[in-house]
Amino acid sequence: MTMELPTPRTPDPRSAPVLRWGILGPGNIAREMASALRAETDQVIRAVASRDLTRAQGFADEFGAHTAYGSYEELVADPDVDIVYVASPHSEHHAHARLALDSGKHVLVEKAFARNATEAQDILHTASAKGLLAMEAMWTRFLPGIDVVRQCLEDGLLGTVENVFADHGQALHPDGPQRLSDPALAGGALLDLGIYPVSLASFALGGIETVSATGRLTDEGVDAEEAVLVTGPRGGRGLLHATMTSRTPTTASINGTDGRLELGDPDDPMNLWYSPSRVRYVSRDSQTDVSWEPASREHGLHFEACEAARLVDAGLTESPLLPSAETLRIMEVLDEIRAQLGVRYPGE
Repeated sequence: MTMELPTPRTPDPRSAPVLRWGILGPGNIAREMASALRAETDQVIRAVASRDLTRAQGFADEFGAHTAYGSYEELVADPDVDIVYVASPHSEHHAHARLALDSGKHVLVEKAFARNATEAQDILHTASAKGLLAMEAMWTRFLPGIDVVRQCLEDGLLGTVENVFADHGQALHPDGPQRLSDPALAGGALLDLGIYPVSLASFALGGIETVSATGRLTDEGVDAEEAVLVTGPRGGRGLLHATMTSRTPTTASINGTDGRLELGDPDDPMNLWYSPSRVRYVSRDSQTDVSWEPASREHGLHFEACEAARLVDAGLTESPLLPSAETLRIMEVLDEIRAQLGVRYPGE
């Protein structure tokens, strides 16, 4: 009998309760989110805010938002907004999440959740005190393919997980977005790219206990590249790498005593491991080699938004797919990596 990988348990995005979304910061990632919400869900983009009203209006016109605001304060005060998607630069996540929470709005905050663990803890504490959802928008965690991986791990298909290899490299510096070069905007490879391998290692190893990092900095003092060795509570290790100066294979695998899972396909530039991608299982003896493929690779950010909508509707304030304690621990790991590299942001 031919073996098959588990079927994802991810609910149909169109079955999610409909929330009215406010988008704070109409940058590239917000455009991707708005495109996914419009194409794949019944969620409503109620409002968008930018400090530049013309920019906000252009975004609203393109994606069908009801209202455009020229200030973030107006957005969070809108009584018809149920939840705010915080898509501003990393340096502003804390202030903007607090602005929304203090106005009684649930928040989905782009990864990295904040600049550091102290800011992350404050966001989570505020949300908890107010009975509101504050969830990290680490989209990979909510993809159907990762639920395939989750079931393989739960079922013990790999045996004991021994190691995780994960890499994320894009050629974004020095010719990419200026914010990546700017310490004041919490630039560097780690919070944009390195968080993906770190989050995968935490997921696959059951947490992260120790961290050892090396890397190199740009002339501006942010991290250009890092190589990180982490250990999990059950003895497994993660060998992780990120760079913003070159395009790397961007591969990932979870390797156990009985087999391995490969995420993505290095020969297919549209099949990157952290996005909607192939999941391949190869047994220890190589006699079993089976794959699961997503129905579409066009979108993916909507899965996290629909998870947030289900949580809000159920009156829950965190997701079992990415608990608040894990978001906080991942921020602590990122802080430790930066400390070992010698990266400090202004005002910390």
